[in-house]
Amino acid sequence: MTPTSSPSANVAFAELGLGPELLTALTELGYEEPTPIQRAAIPQLLEGRDMLGLAATGTGKTAAFALPLLQVIETGASQPAALVLVPTRELAVQVAQAVHRYGKKRSVHVLPIYGGQSFQQQLKVLKRGVDVVVATPGRALDHIRRGTLRLGSLAVLVLDEADEMLDMGFAEDLEAIVAEVPAQRQTLLFSATLGPRISSIAAKYLSNPVEVRIEEEEDTDAVPLVRQTAYLVRRPHKLAALGRILDLESPDAALVFCRTRNEVDELVEALNGRGYRAEGMHGGMSQEERDRVMKKLRGGTVDLLVATDVAARGLDISHLTHVVNYEVPSAPKSYVHRIGRVGRAGREGVAITLAEPREHALLKNIERLTKQKITVTSLPTVADLRTRRLELTRASVREAIVEGELDRFRVVVEALSDEFDLFDIALGAVKMGHEATVPGSEDDDQEIPIEKPFREKKRGERIPAKGSRGQARGGGSTSLFIGLGRSAGVRPKDLVGAITGEAGVTGRQIGSIHISERFSLVEVADGVAEQVVQALRSGKIKGKKVTVRIDRGR
Repeated sequence: MTPTSSPSANVAFAELGLGPELLTALTELGYEEPTPIQRAAIPQLLEGRDMLGLAATGTGKTAAFALPLLQVIETGASQPAALVLVPTRELAVQVAQAVHRYGKKRSVHVLPIYGGQSFQQQLKVLKRGVDVVVATPGRALDHIRRGTLRLGSLAVLVLDEADEMLDMGFAEDLEAIVAEVPAQRQTLLFSATLGPRISSIAAKYLSNPVEVRIEEEEDTDAVPLVRQTAYLVRRPHKLAALGRILDLESPDAALVFCRTRNEVDELVEALNGRGYRAEGMHGGMSQEERDRVMKKLRGGTVDLLVATDVAARGLDISHLTHVVNYEVPSAPKSYVHRIGRVGRAGREGVAITLAEPREHALLKNIERLTKQKITVTSLPTVADLRTRRLELTRASVREAIVEGELDRFRVVVEALSDEFDLFDIALGAVKMGHEATVPGSEDDDQEIPIEKPFREKKRGERIPAKGSRGQARGGGSTSLFIGLGRSAGVRPKDLVGAITGEAGVTGRQIGSIHISERFSLVEVADGVAEQVVQALRSGKIKGKKVTVRIDRGR
């Protein structure tokens, strides 16, 4: 059944047992159909079951636990009804924003709690009363110990990305927090991996849980003649990154996939504002509107079609050269279906994916399914873009010379030759043509933070775990001097928590940690060293201001 803009038409989510308020919110947000983990988890959670969910970042697990949570909790009480624990402040903000959007129709109050934010501001909101708290373990425990976060009425506890929290040294904090939660509660644990430690805390904290595992699919259709590339770029820079990639690739026609209707509409508007010829297609459009868009695409008056998976089913565009995943697909099979639209009839196609650094596991799942390598690389620089634009100009000038019929312009050149050198005249003409015809403006070029490609583990090599004596994951590392050591009671988890909480970096970007009596040395990825230094200088570790600098003498 084709979804429409009516809330009642959101049949796929309604079949999972969600109520009308949540369905209305999902429709307004542009959600068209559930991801595999949402289909598997939501009905079970609505029945009140504890759950062990095994799924990577980007599979839609936030909605999988947030939607049933919002449906079952009682709102408006003086104490929180649900607590979601996450490893980093970045994820705390993302999850809190998602819960707020889903629960807006129910007037749900949600508060993110994390280090680096004013404690007093968090306290003020807690005193007013919140329904859902999304917190990093360290800051949640601070509030609990001060008596400012009371969990006596908690009905639902969620441990999100539990494997990351354990890797970052939060095991003791989790145990202390769970001790404050009522024994009669619903507990959900989500992890990308199922190691011994995850199994242990699942057995300890969960009661007769149902296990939901997003299994890798076995075999799939071949993916012939498709060049597959993933560019590392964080969400705030995706639009600029997409524009740069389109300028470099110069596709004849490209299909850009988004997850929701709203993303389609917003991206189409943004692309057209940047001078591209883009149209959108999603489940909220009538068949007549879709036919009109396809007519434009096949007629060559549109270069980019931005669509959701639902809307793009069955599309056959003969001159399509590129498929772009604006988001990494939540299911590997979806990726295969998407890129299968190019590389047909013996023609080479191009598949491009914009991946956030935390989505490495999703790309690996796709590679296992397709049995093909996705080249993961950093985004092209402004210099790369300018070189490409000059190549296009050179090709255009050469084509004009080969075509001939230049005599009518001779009078311009002859008139200028009395005043300027012929080479300078040619340069001026090329500059005019370049600025008039090549897409984009060099004045508008912006530097996008470069994300280093994921470090590949070689056969027989051991990549050090976080906090061990080894290099920060992801390439080169920089050693930081932190003027606090064992005499101040500093432990590795204190340093990891401060760096991830204050600087907003991930545990993957932290390497070896050495704690001496009066100072500590911490390795972090080269690209975030200055960011960490500045963040820690303005923050505190163990409640103390500390000296932080790059360790030049090591």
